[in-house]
Amino acid sequence: MENVPRLILAIGDSLIAGYGLAAADSFPAQLQSSLRYRHPGMSVTNAGVSGDTSADVLRRLPRLLSSFDRRPALAIVQVGPNDVLRQVPTARTRAQLANILLSLSDCGIPVVLTTVEPPAFIRDRAAAYLHIHAEVAAEHGATVWPFFPPGVLGHSDMVLADRVHPNAKAIAAVVAAMLPVVERMV
Repeated sequence: MENVPRLILAIGDSLIAGYGLAAADSFPAQLQSSLRYRHPGMSVTNAGVSGDTSADVLRRLPRLLSSFDRRPALAIVQVGPNDVLRQVPTARTRAQLANILLSLSDCGIPVVLTTVEPPAFIRDRAAAYLHIHAEVAAEHGATVWPFFPPGVLGHSDMVLADRVHPNAKAIAAVVAAMLPVVERMV
């Protein structure tokens, strides 16, 4: 067990922020709860903002990093779907993701860069974006991980009434699937 409290930074869009969920049901809160048994000093900071694009995350990152009294042991970055929805040029999204990863690696923070399979209503528009995360992660030594494990997307009992955002049950499945990766990296 750790003697020094450790911090995980979860940063990104509504999937991190916990859109439509009670604070305790958000991804960061459920991840922290799952980690606390074996890692009692571990905390997870929720730096998610609903609607954030890669540009928004990149803009917020320096101030956020300077606000911590200790270096995060890990950053989990979830961003991209809003870039697709707003039709941000793929080259710009790619450059912004690269700069996010560069900022984190310059601080010595390992990264899990999550991916999201686009919902049917934007799948055609999203096709050009699908490989950006994997390419940028490979270039910057980040780990790529699907935010949603198999069996979560496309099930009405796993989403909120908007049929887009995950409910607490879905987030619990996300945390359960991602937990081994997170524990290996911290």
